[in-house]
This record gives sequence, structure tokens and C-alpha cells, in this order.
Amino acid sequence: MKTYILSLLLICPIFITAQQTLDTIYANDQKNVALFFPEPIRQGITGSENFVFTYNREKEQYFGLLQAKPGKESNLLVINRNGAIFSYIVCYREQLEKLNYFIPMDSSIGNERPVFIENEGQLNPVREIGNRTYYYQKFCSYLLTRKHRIGRIKKRSEGIVLSIENIVFDREELYFVIRIENKSTLDYDLNFLNFSVETRQKGRKKSLQSLHQEPLFVHDRPSKIAEGETSRLVYVMPKFSLSDDRRVILELNENNGERNLKLKVSHNFINNPN
Repeated sequence: MKTYILSLLLICPIFITAQQTLDTIYANDQKNVALFFPEPIRQGITGSENFVFTYNREKEQYFGLLQAKPGKESNLLVINRNGAIFSYIVCYREQLEKLNYFIPMDSSIGNERPVFIENEGQLNPVREIGNRTYYYQKFCSYLLTRKHRIGRIKKRSEGIVLSIENIVFDREELYFVIRIENKSTLDYDLNFLNFSVETRQKGRKKSLQSLHQEPLFVHDRPSKIAEGETSRLVYVMPKFSLSDDRRVILELNENNGERNLKLKVSHNFINNPN
């Protein structure tokens, strides 16, 4: 009988870790705890906002820094450039006995990429799931569980509120966590939510030029928002930055209605994502 091994990626490698006891790393808000990995860090995620794991997102490096504020224990998930997954319990401790952790490769709990194994002289491929769409789905779902906000970016009209809760940079993409609230007494039928970059032309005759941008992926976009309900969704865009004469425009349009909104997002928010 053919054997298949699947190394399930990313946010919850459940069946990989189910029979493993995770090591605990202690940190506080007074000192940096350094974690050195055998391969450069591609992604690092903490499960709670009172823990912060910082690493170089622009140029992959071998180490990251962990800090913590008093609170309940959480977890840290790190994925290396080669797809190796490392998972730890993280706890706050006022007095630290260890400030540097050198992580060996054999402490990896698995790999996000499909594994090929040899069985009775044959090479049996695993079903390919490590594609970009799968990654986007998992990371977008994770972002919707977070409460972190980048700032107050909001527009309201006739009981409809459009806001951006967070802008997150990961790999080569920007993730826009968007919130649509229907505080009116009528259902809101969504026609479209467009994303564009607007340029303010300088000179004697000032004008605006808008360029539509297609998302790479959209997660949980609703078709209808009932009265009193709220929908949250994520737009995944290719990474970009803006000069001070450009800004992002989110245009929300109602189907067979006139409750339309345009939300303007300053270049400062785009150039300084979480």
C-alpha cells in the first residue's frame, strides 16, 4: 500500500505537533532574547500581542529577537527559508536565565513543503498543497484573528462604515485587513470594492490620476452585509511603496443603491506596515 506523508504548513501544523512537547522560551520587556536558526528566517508569528518577535523582513537573516510583556503564555511559530517549521511556547519571566538560543535543525517539527519518501523502491509524491493560494488562505485567516490595528483609517456614510484595521507586510505582499459595518436599517448588497492608487499631479493645473490595482487574492469578500452586521475581509496586494504625492483609494460600491464610499489611505500607512 502506498504511503503518503504530508507536512502541513504554517499557522497550525496540528498533526505534526500533536505528539510533541514544545520547548519553552522565556522573555521580558527589559532585554532582547536572541534566537539563532540554522537557515534564514522567512516568517515569524506570535500568538499573542504581548509577545513581539522581530526579524529582518527585507533581507532574510539567521536570527530574530523576542520580547514580552506580562501576560498569559503564548506560542511562537518560525518558518525558515528552506520551509523548516519551528514551534515554541513563549512565557513572560521577570528574571531571565538565558538570553541566546542556538536552534539546531533537528528541533524542527516539520516542513511546509511536500515530502517525497521512498517506499519499496518507489518514489511516492505527496499531493501538492504548498502553493501560494493555500498560503494566502491560511495567513489571511490568521490575520482575521488578530486585534492589532495600524491606525484610524475610516470612512462612513448613511450608516455604512468602511475601515482598514491593519496593513501587514509578509514575504513580497501587503495584506489589507478591511472592515465593513452596516449600522443602517437596510441590508447592503456589495457591488464591488475596488483598490486603486491615486496620484496628485503638480503644476499650474492640478489634477488627479487614478490607476486600478487588481489584488493577488481576496479572502472572505461578502456579497451582502445584513443590517446591524459586520464583515471583515483581506486583500492581498503585491508589495509596493508610495511617494508623498500618491495615496491608496478603496472604493466601496452598493449594488442598485447609492451608499457608496471612498476611503483614502495616506502613503505613510502604506510605507510603514506591520
